[in-house]
Amino acid sequence: MEKTFIFGHKKPDTDSVTSCIALSYLKNQLGKETEARILGEINKETKYALDFFNVKKPEYLNDVKLQLKDIDYHKDFILKENESIYNGYQYMLKESLTGIPIVKSDDTFLGLITIKDLIRAFINDKANEVYTSYDNLLQVLEGKEVCRFDEEIRGDLLLASYRSKTFIETVNLNHNNILIVGNRHNIIEHAISSGIKLIIVSGNKEIEQEQIEFAKRKKVNLIVSSYDSFHIAKLIMLSNYIKTMITSYNPIRFEDTDYVNDVLEVNEKLRHTNYPVVDKNEKCLGLLRITDLNSKHPKKVILVDHSEKLQSADGIEEAEILEIVDHHNLGSITTSQPINFRSMAVGSTCTIVYLLFKEKNIEIPKHIAGMLLSGVLSDTLILKSPTTTEKDKEIVPELSKIAGVEYEEYGMNLLKAGTSIEGMSVEDVLYNDYKLYTVNGKSFAIGQFFTMNFDDIKTNQDEYIKVLDEVSEANNHAIVALYVTDIVQNGSYVLYNTKGKNIMDMAYEKDSSEGMFIEECVSRKKNVIPIIMDVLEN
Repeated sequence: MEKTFIFGHKKPDTDSVTSCIALSYLKNQLGKETEARILGEINKETKYALDFFNVKKPEYLNDVKLQLKDIDYHKDFILKENESIYNGYQYMLKESLTGIPIVKSDDTFLGLITIKDLIRAFINDKANEVYTSYDNLLQVLEGKEVCRFDEEIRGDLLLASYRSKTFIETVNLNHNNILIVGNRHNIIEHAISSGIKLIIVSGNKEIEQEQIEFAKRKKVNLIVSSYDSFHIAKLIMLSNYIKTMITSYNPIRFEDTDYVNDVLEVNEKLRHTNYPVVDKNEKCLGLLRITDLNSKHPKKVILVDHSEKLQSADGIEEAEILEIVDHHNLGSITTSQPINFRSMAVGSTCTIVYLLFKEKNIEIPKHIAGMLLSGVLSDTLILKSPTTTEKDKEIVPELSKIAGVEYEEYGMNLLKAGTSIEGMSVEDVLYNDYKLYTVNGKSFAIGQFFTMNFDDIKTNQDEYIKVLDEVSEANNHAIVALYVTDIVQNGSYVLYNTKGKNIMDMAYEKDSSEGMFIEECVSRKKNVIPIIMDVLEN
């Protein structure tokens, strides 16, 4: 069964992380194979929740782009280096291939052979050089073993075409010679006496027993072939190791983790038909034909706590989205086919996941109840946020009971864990909970950070504004703002990029100032995003 990844947005907060963990557990209980993942580093608050309920942090997912491992390339289409050229040709013919990777005995990639390379075997200007195995010769020449002393046969080929007397008197034989001969006993005896590497007797001719015994004493290899001398001379070159045909030991090849778009970019320049596919250790996995790229299996994903393309995994447009579970406004993500989309106006994605457990009648274990409770308390600020709904309030007591905690005490400790800026840079604070949005072709970004003491940030206010300006300029955002939320005072202090002042003035209908306090502004979703979008839309 193919695995499905479940993940939240790029800047994971507690609700996005805990909801994907809980939803993955639910799906797996229903017989699916899913895995919770994160797209970025978790914050202190989320870490507190995971540690408290002893839940392992999900693994990081870099992207969901199409990779070669998602393509139906010709897996395991390889040939060992000591296969014969003849076998290579037959294999390529059978599989309708124009190329084939050649590998060592341990499948380490060695080189690539193409049909053009094999054609050279038929018109080889070195047609007298034999480098193969005894077994290859037996197979290609339809031979019968008579005497075998060497598993590997290497030498120069000779054909006994002269009269016996002329051949014996004029041809000097040595240990590196391979002789093709008919039943010409004088030449066979002369060749054995000279101690040549191999004698191939054509036409299934019998060899005298005395000559066989003589060959054994001289350790001369003997083979009898059913073919005549002419056909043996033509076929013997095809018995050579296929590695002898490799012209380039470093051709372009791709790892199975390479992105399809990168492969297409390379192919646009090279225009090759075939490319070997290897793993990170250079083990050859098979052959990619460019036409194989049409047969793909996109990564299957389920999105939680977002439906905005900018907030999702890189390459989301190349993935197959199966489902979205979210409690925000509808975003820019589109799908090519109908999907299950569960969107509800509740305070937390975890509230929706809880309802899915109830609908499927799946029992919620303690650690999953802890995850769901953490997500609800975080996103609703312990049920004090204006985004809080009656449904959120209804489920918290049950989840608290299963999780074995008093929700107000646990919730306060959870939020406190995420409010300290000790050891954090300006960027760490901004990107702790940072989301991108688009409206009317314009982009903007809002970061939110919870703290009990704004003075820790105010003392370094100029540096924060400088970073906000840099981020805005680098990404051409209309505005980049950081809302520092104090849940005790039930409001937020706001810092924004210099050029964003006009937008802030219109949003709050007053002359805004850096670090101003906005009462009853604790929810980015309800108190911030709608008014910023309204300004940019109009």
